[in-house]
Amino acid sequence: MSEPAPDAAVWADRFDDVLSGAALARGAIDTAYQPIVDIARGTVVGYEALARFPGFAERNPEQWFANARGHGCAAELEAAALRCALRHRRTLPANCFLTVNVSPDLLVSEPVRAVWREEAGRSGDLGGLVVELTEQAPIDSYAELEADLNVLRSAGALIAVDDAGAGYAGLQHLVRLRPSLIKIDRALIQDVDIDETKRALVELVGTFASRIDAWVLAEGIERAEELATLADLGVPLAQGYHLARPGPPWAGIKPAVALRLAVTAHPHRTTDRENDVGARTVRAALEPVPTVTDLAEAPGRFTDGPHLNAVVLLDELDRPVAVLESTVDLYALAPGMRVNVHTPLPEALERAVTRPGAQRFEPLLVTDAAGRYVGIARIERLITALTRLMD
Repeated sequence: MSEPAPDAAVWADRFDDVLSGAALARGAIDTAYQPIVDIARGTVVGYEALARFPGFAERNPEQWFANARGHGCAAELEAAALRCALRHRRTLPANCFLTVNVSPDLLVSEPVRAVWREEAGRSGDLGGLVVELTEQAPIDSYAELEADLNVLRSAGALIAVDDAGAGYAGLQHLVRLRPSLIKIDRALIQDVDIDETKRALVELVGTFASRIDAWVLAEGIERAEELATLADLGVPLAQGYHLARPGPPWAGIKPAVALRLAVTAHPHRTTDRENDVGARTVRAALEPVPTVTDLAEAPGRFTDGPHLNAVVLLDELDRPVAVLESTVDLYALAPGMRVNVHTPLPEALERAVTRPGAQRFEPLLVTDAAGRYVGIARIERLITALTRLMD
């Protein structure tokens, strides 16, 4: 018989502590809540509950859940994390939902089933609760999950697929589970603004979701350019450090990010009249590119992706200062002409082409009403947008 791992006894003590009846009261296990945002409106519409273990040397939740499987208490640990997450559910803001993570193979376990019964008994139903099934573990039998999924749905809960695009089952996972929410994995979101292939995949997931009447949520957003690209692609929901880090219930998102979303909401999410106006302004040619606040950082950003050829320099007030463009190993700094995002296309083009010859075809720096950066508009994109209006 093989020797146990050196820290097996340590982990056994940890699990005894966390799974004891007084664990919640002592704070041995806790929950952080990360906001989920409606991209088109810049408002919080939900929160994801994330397990935390604040009183221990090992705080990484992935390590806790991985070791729990080796110690035969995975279902009990997930049940404890769920109870901790749900204890604040009754104070959840109106018109917001709460998402919780469950491993598919543990959904049918008695400890996890008991959590749903207890919660439904306290509140009467599971309305406003979204149960996320991670793709990080294979599902041996979808038929075995069907009864438990039906119980959750009949109690008012919704089903979500977490980390779509990163796990074992791919599209079959989505088809067989019939989720109401599809969370796109961080691996597909990272650098989506400079990777055409990733943008195409996000659009594919969006098309699939619309056919099965599901929502799409992009998670792991860490940069403004990623968020702007997802808004342009029509992704409805977003989550990530750029918007807000996990925290206590029920925190909001960064005010500057909310304002930018409100200003740059994608036209197809607005009314027909607003859509028509948006198509006639610089907004129709808007393009997100990476930003820096220190000129010395700019050359390094060009290694972020094979298609990246522009970086915008911002001042301390988030206002655009200049555009740095790259051709192979040559970099050119252009002061750039600023235009408001609501400037009519013909006016923007007229201003652009009347610049001195050396600057005539440089990108325009696009700002909101307060002068804050929202993107760039290249001359060719302005021309294309204006041509579409004339068709």
